[in-house]
Amino acid sequence: PPKLRSHHVLLVLTHFYLYSNIICPQEYTCCTSEMEDKLSQQSKLEFENLVEETSHFVRTTFVSRHKKFDEFFRELLENAERSLNDMFVRTYGMLYMQNSEVFQDLFAELKRYYTGGNVNLEEMLNDFWARLLERMFQLINPQYHFSEDYLECVSKYTDQLKPFGDVPRKLKVQVTRAFIAARTFVQGLTVGREVANRVSKVSPTPGCIRALMKMLYCPYCRGLPTVKPCNNYCLNVMKGCLANQADLDTEWNLFIDAMLLVAERLEGPFNIETVMDPIDVKISEAIMNMQENSMQVSAKVFQGCGQPKPAPALRSSRSVPENFNTRFRPYNPEERPTTAAGTSLDRLVTDIKEKLKLSKKFWSTLPYTMCKDERVTAGPSVEEDCWNGHTKARYLPEIMNDGLTNQINNPEVDVDITRPDTFIRQQIMALRVMTNKLKNAYNGNDVNFQDTSDETSGSGSGSGCTDDICPTEFDFVTTEAPPVDSDRREVEAAATLPGWSLKTLLLIFLSLVLQRQWR
Repeated sequence: PPKLRSHHVLLVLTHFYLYSNIICPQEYTCCTSEMEDKLSQQSKLEFENLVEETSHFVRTTFVSRHKKFDEFFRELLENAERSLNDMFVRTYGMLYMQNSEVFQDLFAELKRYYTGGNVNLEEMLNDFWARLLERMFQLINPQYHFSEDYLECVSKYTDQLKPFGDVPRKLKVQVTRAFIAARTFVQGLTVGREVANRVSKVSPTPGCIRALMKMLYCPYCRGLPTVKPCNNYCLNVMKGCLANQADLDTEWNLFIDAMLLVAERLEGPFNIETVMDPIDVKISEAIMNMQENSMQVSAKVFQGCGQPKPAPALRSSRSVPENFNTRFRPYNPEERPTTAAGTSLDRLVTDIKEKLKLSKKFWSTLPYTMCKDERVTAGPSVEEDCWNGHTKARYLPEIMNDGLTNQINNPEVDVDITRPDTFIRQQIMALRVMTNKLKNAYNGNDVNFQDTSDETSGSGSGSGCTDDICPTEFDFVTTEAPPVDSDRREVEAAATLPGWSLKTLLLIFLSLVLQRQWR
């Protein structure tokens, strides 16, 4: 009858409609194609959230530690500049205040370098000592007038005369290596943060979405809402979906290893805190060394640059101020203050090293971490009573290896191994470039400013500081300088007298004068 026929057609159409789905197994299902589409979008959303949630530790590690290190280094520079300013104002008073821009420029350039500025540390430090020599040369010779050209000539004698002793050489090695390591390490934290943030925002492919929906929601469509996916089944799905992310792992591990190497440098010979905390004392020692050698330095400069013109009577009557002879107590490393983040660099580095080690192999182990989540699978211990993609039973296919090329035979996810994700490849390249910078920083090299001279920041094997380069304290061996005399030959002869200091010569001279007077 017509009524029965129409009812039969309706049943056939209903049966065809229910069984025309394209994801869940072609057997009984209570999910329509429209429902599968919605569940696919839900699967995509849950997967994206799970990846972001699982990568939370890595992302927050780089975000929070970058913030702490950056705050620490910036405040360390601020404290060092403030300490030097306070010390020099107390000690040298107006003499320092009138020449303070020399020191302000030094710290401004150090800050500019740290924040990524195009600064050659070696040239900048050489310029600082040359400018300081010009200023001090005028102060120790107030009886003369010096033109700009003459002062430029004076600055050329900085390396030859070594008026500041060995402080500039030692400080240059320490500052360049410490700042290269500090800046590169913070840049590494920045790159790690950016890569982790970008890669954790995945965009699953259609093949991945299909596999996710089949794994997560087909049990519901089959009337098995309490049965969770088998662990190995989940691993193959996740390895297929995260194949490109796994390819990041090799370069990521090399990057982490390089970060750990530079972290060791920050704890040891390249510790920026031990360089910057006492920098005011070191510069003051250099100034005092210049004072002690002032007459010898002046004589050599006059010999090389010519006799300067006498200053006006008012100025020439002034002598070197008494407070120029102030000496400072030795710096005690046990008095190292805590700086930004209320901690010292050693403690910050110890903390970040632990976190970095935990982040190794993160991208290749990401599928395993996600499949351990009890919200996702039945767990590794449940092998029989779990969803294997078709029914409640053991999952038989083998687990795929990591990476894109190994997914060619993935039974769960259709992966095109001929088309690597260009976005992931960009992140791999960013890590590779940063790793190269870190390796250079480990050896004391700045990839932006490589130099072949013996005293550059890029010289040396990078195995650490020797006692000659990075001493625990500054030892100055100075000799008394001869007086400046119009007859240079007499000056040079006096300078070569072995074992005779200026004070000894003056005492002999005074005794001879007194003997003549008593006669």
